[in-house]
Amino acid sequence: MKRLKKSRHNAVIFGVLGGLGEYFNIDPVILRVIVVVLTFIGVGSTVPLYLILALVMPDDERGPRSSGSNRDWNRPRGGSGRPSPSQKRKEAEKVEEDDWSDF
Repeated sequence: MKRLKKSRHNAVIFGVLGGLGEYFNIDPVILRVIVVVLTFIGVGSTVPLYLILALVMPDDERGPRSSGSNRDWNRPRGGSGRPSPSQKRKEAEKVEEDDWSDF
């Protein structure tokens, strides 16, 4: 039996639109575009409605949110994110301050 709940895999902010997309078998990107367009057109109820749904909808219990989430897309893969000792830092080039020829 299908239940309406927040998505852990299609979450951008709270997972509300991802959960609605999974429940109704609609691409969540389409729902996000519709909400953004309605918000800019002037339908002022989209933001409060989204926040109410974020509070009311139950969370998905299928594992931790951090695994497979879109939130860590800019986190370095593997290692601590520090450059290895074999990688040298680039030195800054000295630029004359009176050279304005580019403008």
